[in-house]
Amino acid sequence: GYGGLVSVQPFHLVPRAYEQASAYFNTVSLLASGAFGRRPAGRAMAFGPCLLTSRADYERAGGHGAVRAEILDDVMLAAAYERAGLPVRCLVGGRSVRMRMYPGGPRQLAEGWTKNIASGASAAAPVPTAASVLWVGAHHAVAVGAGVALLGWLTGVDPPWVLGHPGLWVAAWVGVAGQLRWLLRRTGSFRWWTWALFPLPLLAFDVIFARSALRTLVRRSVRWRGRDIRVGGHPSVSEDT
Repeated sequence: GYGGLVSVQPFHLVPRAYEQASAYFNTVSLLASGAFGRRPAGRAMAFGPCLLTSRADYERAGGHGAVRAEILDDVMLAAAYERAGLPVRCLVGGRSVRMRMYPGGPRQLAEGWTKNIASGASAAAPVPTAASVLWVGAHHAVAVGAGVALLGWLTGVDPPWVLGHPGLWVAAWVGVAGQLRWLLRRTGSFRWWTWALFPLPLLAFDVIFARSALRTLVRRSVRWRGRDIRVGGHPSVSEDT
């Protein structure tokens, strides 16, 4: 056995159309973790859906008490293991370990990623986080550039700030979509149009990430399963509970 903490990110089952909005969240979470390179970068990371450890190692790391007030209890648990001198190993579930995260509808999906994504970005190691930002930024550039170039081709008016022939932007679109397809096939059961029309899940990522940053950094409170949870504190009682 590995000892310490073994964390598995399961293969994400997304059967309904709205669940395709998880595409960039899944991918960015794996990329920004920095846990899958030849030399894992920086801080220890873990994925909450599947955690394996012995009772002795769990108690040595501090157990429930080490993470009871944390929003990102999986990431903080990995940090507790690291402080205790215990190894943390991350794996991808592939076809062996599967999950479905948000079957309750679009609102549940939005609340779930709102709770996690901004806090997760702040907890990730700087180098893989910067690489993920550049990766997402490149996707934005291709989405906007190709869209404007297509509009210019249809209207006969070429915007001066969009460089290159429309064919180059088509090639860039195909390249980005193909790369995203390669990644998504390894992370979940995403449909073909999710990667072919990648600006749609990218827009969902932008909106929910902005919402998460607002609630996490400004309001200092996120909502999950009918509870308002203070960032860095304990859940507060809600009328929905």
